Amino acid sequence: MTRCLALLFATLLSWGAPAQPAPPVAVHAIAPADDPARQALDAWLEAFNANDRARLAAFRDRYLPTFDVDGMLEFHGQTGGFRLLRREPSPPGTARALVQEAASDTVARVSVTVAAGKPLALDIAAIERPDDLRIPRLDRAGAIAALAAKADAEAAQDAFSGVLLVARGDEVLLQRAWGLADRAAGTPVTLQTKFRLGSMDKMFTAVATLQLVGAGRLALDDTVGQHLPGYPNAEIGKVTIRQLLTHAGGTGDIFGPAFVQHRTTLKTHDDYVRLFGARGPTHAPGQGFEYSNYGYVLLGAIIERVSGQSYYDYIARHVFAPAGMRDSGSLPEGTKVPGRAHAYTRKDGRWIDAADTLPYRGTAAGGGYSTAADLLKFVRALRDGTLLPPALLADATRRQTPWYGYGFMVGQRQGVAGFGHGGGAEGMNAALGVFPAQDTVVIGLANVDPPAVERLVDFYTARMPLDP
Repeated sequence: MTRCLALLFATLLSWGAPAQPAPPVAVHAIAPADDPARQALDAWLEAFNANDRARLAAFRDRYLPTFDVDGMLEFHGQTGGFRLLRREPSPPGTARALVQEAASDTVARVSVTVAAGKPLALDIAAIERPDDLRIPRLDRAGAIAALAAKADAEAAQDAFSGVLLVARGDEVLLQRAWGLADRAAGTPVTLQTKFRLGSMDKMFTAVATLQLVGAGRLALDDTVGQHLPGYPNAEIGKVTIRQLLTHAGGTGDIFGPAFVQHRTTLKTHDDYVRLFGARGPTHAPGQGFEYSNYGYVLLGAIIERVSGQSYYDYIARHVFAPAGMRDSGSLPEGTKVPGRAHAYTRKDGRWIDAADTLPYRGTAAGGGYSTAADLLKFVRALRDGTLLPPALLADATRRQTPWYGYGFMVGQRQGVAGFGHGGGAEGMNAALGVFPAQDTVVIGLANVDPPAVERLVDFYTARMPLDP
């Protein structure tokens, strides 16, 4: 399991990806101890929790030749292992169990299927906690104290470096910093530290797109080809703005070998289009939902074409300035930005500078920077109508797919309805949750690998009081 998959594991859980229901007890039974699938599941769990390369390799050699030993070791580093909660009924040939991460509240369903003549199938999927395993809610002071204590503990173990902010209505209940912004210089994180946001920038891109829709300069059913004439691939040229916003266009990713090869020369949205524009869709547009960074790069290029400004100037003038966000931007990594944290990724058990993994600069798909205070201003400017008319905001934060609106993740976070976005890559992790019924905003930013801050945001969301 790669870091990207582990991040997806955390992010989809955070925003209520549809849980995989267990089969009814009346239909299936729990696999007995001598069942081959249960034996394989137990062997995997024991090897994974041992965090031992030799034992994981032995599992691979016995059960699954394609098993990713290095990926599982990395996944263990992020989860701390799994505690068995209970076994679940399953069809013949399959064993299922619910497990909980040692390092967090995250619950997952593990499923192993053994069939003659076929390779073993191992699936690990984060799910919403079942009702009978829900964490008790605390009062306001208790929930804040518990979050601060959890962050203290994570920081003491050098597992968290960043900022947390919790606001309820006009009151900020918690705003604290932990760890180091620059480890070499010993510079501490402060409330003014600027953190890379990863994919959280998609919210800004969506707001900019919807502003142009509201002004009549774009329509949700306009196509890529209408606004980027001569686009190299005819099928992608038919993808609509709506499909780009909802990850329904089949436009694919930007990260992979081509990005690594050209990382420092991809300086504009047009550079990305020249590199990736000839490829076709990963699925028929509108016929599936697949998270697409390239789709948001295309939105950035369209914003530039329609507005006559660079994407960065448009966002600065029409999103950041009206919201009062003075500490947010996407200046290139080579530009000295006062207060911008260094990014640190874990390798061989220690934190190293992640500069060699970062893009030349952020794009419409992500990679800019901000502070927790600026992100709170962004949320307040959304909700008071400064950035979007209420009807467009309602559309943006309503489920257009099972888990996404227009630029916002929408659904349940620890059983509480809300919207927001996460972001993360090597050396950066960000999470924002807005819970309208509770009039609460929760923001976490970190300059270390995911899912360090998502877990803290989830920790609070699972415990915060639900009274309005």
